[in-house]
Amino acid sequence: MESTRQQKMSRLLQKEMGDIFELEMRRIYPGAMITITKVNVTKDLSIARFHLSVFTMKDKKPPIEDLRTHIPEFRYKLGKRIAKQVRIIPHIEFFEDDSLDYIENLEKLLKPE
Repeated sequence: MESTRQQKMSRLLQKEMGDIFELEMRRIYPGAMITITKVNVTKDLSIARFHLSVFTMKDKKPPIEDLRTHIPEFRYKLGKRIAKQVRIIPHIEFFEDDSLDYIENLEKLLKPE
C-alpha cells in the first residue's frame, strides 16, 4: 500500500516523464508509441519504477532495453523539470507492462470458436 506521499510523487513523475517521452520518442523511435502506464516509487522516494507499454512495434523487448541505455539522459531531463519540487531525483528503472497483452490473450482463450 502506497502512502499519500508516494502517490503524489508517482503522479508527478508520470506526468513529467510522459512529457519527456512525448518529445524524445520521436527522435529515438520514430513511428513507435511508448506510454507510461504506471509508476511505483519506493518508500524513501529514491527509486522510481516506470512500467511502459509499447505500441505499433512487433518486438517489444529491444525498445525497453534501448531505453535503459538512455536512463542517465532521462534522469537529467527529469531533474531539470522537478528540481524545485523534490530533494532527490530518484533513480529510474524501466519495465515492460504486459497487462494489455495478458488481457488480449485471455479474450482469445475465452472467445467461443
